[in-house]
Amino acid sequence: MKEDIKAYQHKVQYYETDQMGIVHHSNYIRWFEEARTDLLEQVGFTYQKMEECGVIIPVIGVNCEYKSMVRFNDIVTIFPRVTEFNGVKLTVAYQITDVATGKLCTVGETKHCFLNSEYKMFRLAKEKLEVYQTFKDLLELGVKKA
Repeated sequence: MKEDIKAYQHKVQYYETDQMGIVHHSNYIRWFEEARTDLLEQVGFTYQKMEECGVIIPVIGVNCEYKSMVRFNDIVTIFPRVTEFNGVKLTVAYQITDVATGKLCTVGETKHCFLNSEYKMFRLAKEKLEVYQTFKDLLELGVKKA
């Protein structure tokens, strides 16, 4: 498992803001996905690779708390971290901070389950050991702040 995992950075685009110039709340959920996808790419286990192995990871829950506003042209760092994993379900926590100020902007989490190609839940440890080990390692490692 690669230990030099970097946090994900995102520059806020104009289309992501509302009429007040503040990031629309729905975009944070997209950023969670971007950071989670980047995390998996960094450890060499992309969504594409998982799907080729017959593993699908749908989102079954989302929680997001807004601590301070993010505006157009701000650059934020998103720290994803696997906080729960049992081979059937997965929780990824996120912290979004402003790069310029270091201020905490948002915290949240996504919850997932693992489905096979027939859309049925299954235990990774029994059927997809490589995928199981990847998430087990991420749980133990967490993400180091870049």
